[in-house]
Amino acid sequence: MTLLIVVVILAVSFDFINGFHDAANSIATIVATKVLTPFLAVLWAAFFNFAAFFIAKFIIGEFGIANTVSKTVFEGFITLPVILSGLIAAISWNLLTWRLGIPSSSSHTLIGGFAGAAIAYGGFAAIRSGVILKIAAFIFLAPIIGMLISSAMTMFILFLARNAHPHRAEKWFRHLQLVSSGLFSIGHGMNDSQKVMGIIAAALFSHGLIPDITDIPDWVPFTCFTAIALGTMSGGWRIVKTMGGRITKVTPLEGVSAETAGAITLFITEILKIPVSTTHTITGAIIGVGAVKRPSAVRWGVTIDLIWAWVLTIPVSAAVAALVYKVVSLFI
Repeated sequence: MTLLIVVVILAVSFDFINGFHDAANSIATIVATKVLTPFLAVLWAAFFNFAAFFIAKFIIGEFGIANTVSKTVFEGFITLPVILSGLIAAISWNLLTWRLGIPSSSSHTLIGGFAGAAIAYGGFAAIRSGVILKIAAFIFLAPIIGMLISSAMTMFILFLARNAHPHRAEKWFRHLQLVSSGLFSIGHGMNDSQKVMGIIAAALFSHGLIPDITDIPDWVPFTCFTAIALGTMSGGWRIVKTMGGRITKVTPLEGVSAETAGAITLFITEILKIPVSTTHTITGAIIGVGAVKRPSAVRWGVTIDLIWAWVLTIPVSAAVAALVYKVVSLFI
């Protein structure tokens, strides 16, 4: 039971770290355009991160992404040492990329860690390769979808506002950014909180405390959504700098387009029950609004560095988790 408590505490800690690591996703553009101060922006995002719990539970009626995450490893290979090793690897990678200011994917870090530890325990037969490949495919699909939607939305808005007075239009878009940022924060909360829910459900199942891995007790989602909201309130300023200014200069109009496109992408994947990276999604959306101005408006060198970080996240997390499992298994 002690090890189970440690695993749950680490899982909730990961959710908290995910909150401040991915706070930039929700607030980078709204801070860059000076619509809100950094402090007010994180409060705004944290509120909608937590509100996502009530939307997922009472409106959508299920936590589909949590179920997908919990099923990346076959039930027979889910043990507490496997989950513990995956969490240690995921937390380590998250903290390293946060320290370096790299907006990597907390989602893929967690999934890579879980899968890598399971492989170290039972070989490749331990993982559902089809589920993991589908998740991995969205490393590329999520930013592409976000980019296409944001590009189309930016061109449509520019067409509608072609005769508007610039000062009046910018005032309207600054107000609309509050809405678009809130929508994206809801998507972030629904998507990212559920990944840790899936890990905790797997831990409870492995200990025989729930009859089925999809039978998640109510305290689990409430705790996870609370943790990610508190984590968001703690900031994440290093990554805000990268997301809000280094990829491309963002105006209020472009902020509305990027955040709304990112939110739509997250809502679609929520319906499909596919865990995706909110980081990848908003990065693709920001690239899309920058490319509409002109291709040279996007700092492609920064973008390529980000893509390398994305591609490496799952295999690096898996390798670290496998090594951690080998060490953990000597003592547990």
